[in-house]
Amino acid sequence: MGLRDRRQERREERRGDSGAARYQMRQKLVSIGDDYWIEDENGNRAYKINGKALRIRDTLVFEDPSGQELLKIQERALRVRDTIEIEDSAGHTVATVKKAMITPLRERFDVHVEDGPDLDVQGNIVDHEYRISQGDTKVGEISKQWFRVADTYGVEVAQGQDPVLILAVAAALDTMTHKTR
Repeated sequence: MGLRDRRQERREERRGDSGAARYQMRQKLVSIGDDYWIEDENGNRAYKINGKALRIRDTLVFEDPSGQELLKIQERALRVRDTIEIEDSAGHTVATVKKAMITPLRERFDVHVEDGPDLDVQGNIVDHEYRISQGDTKVGEISKQWFRVADTYGVEVAQGQDPVLILAVAAALDTMTHKTR
């Protein structure tokens, strides 16, 4: 694919022709004890992140707008590599996010999905400019360039992908790379 074709493809994706869904997340959302809404690209409340305080481990709970728990993010201590587990409401592991040991030019994370293909995350995680893929197929993209609101970034979820899982991966990465918050 040539440079011109790639530019055209990106323009179409920005216009929404790809069928992808976009969400707006706040940077530094890992304030434990705080609640936060993830909005869709039209500003509608799509998911709530409930920062559970007073637990042994920091926990972020993803809820639908009615308050039903969908997924839970918990950091696992005492591991060789940074690891965060994403669990369903029953406590079963859905995915495990691990920082890659070797990151030559870009930050890289591996996401082991229990009942599906694994994901690979590459890019500048700290600056919220990265891509989530299954093999060579992009399933999600994170960028601060889509929204001009301070301290927010956009999460694009490819058509046919689970938006809650992709958003939870983005939140897990935010938690792992911004530990001082």
